[in-house]
Amino acid sequence: MAYANDIDSAAPASPTLFGGLFKSIAERVARYRVYRETVLELSDLKDRDLADLGLSRASIRAVAYEAAYGN
Repeated sequence: MAYANDIDSAAPASPTLFGGLFKSIAERVARYRVYRETVLELSDLKDRDLADLGLSRASIRAVAYEAAYGN
């Protein structure tokens, strides 16, 4: 009994698949950087400056999350 395998008939991996994957990873990294930088900048402010902005220390992470991810 003969068995033939045609490798050329298999669909090649789409270059847009990997391009989309890398784009997604780059977008996540960029959003995390915005989050981290926002937390660091707001954390450096004095309590008086935060109060002028209408923020408290407890709300810094929530504000940074909203700035980075829009939720």
